[in-house]
Amino acid sequence: MADHVDRVLEQWGTQRPDLDVSPMAVIGRLKRLSRVIDAELRRTFAAHGLDAASFDVLATLRRSGPENRLTPAELMLAAMVTSGAVTQRLDRLQDRGLVTRTPSPSDRRVVHVALTRNGRDLIDEVLPDHLATENRLLAALTEPERAALANALRHLSESLGDVID
Repeated sequence: MADHVDRVLEQWGTQRPDLDVSPMAVIGRLKRLSRVIDAELRRTFAAHGLDAASFDVLATLRRSGPENRLTPAELMLAAMVTSGAVTQRLDRLQDRGLVTRTPSPSDRRVVHVALTRNGRDLIDEVLPDHLATENRLLAALTEPERAALANALRHLSESLGDVID
């Protein structure tokens, strides 16, 4: 059995046999899988009235501890987006009553973002569906294959600088 990337590799092998195109086997598949995965996750989020960015903020707040509260700067680091993107996401979520923004009582320059009860209920409803989608997408892999792939991707990610400081 072959996939699209196998065909691309074969074509390059014919046209440029002098080049090692083997990196395309990994990068090409990662890119193609990313598109498929993103589309499936978008469908899951849309079924709950969310997009990926909104899910990301709600999930980040939900897993942040018992208060489900962070500053916008902490959200920005956790979500790896710009401050402008966080502000836009928070505006939309606050308009929907899913998060609140409250000035810190000890430092008025600091704002705390927290899940509302509705926000917490929504993320708790979406998360099982999200995990079911991810499990469905990974169904072709055995548990050992999933673990090996996760470890290989972690190693690659770390080698490219994606580490926790």
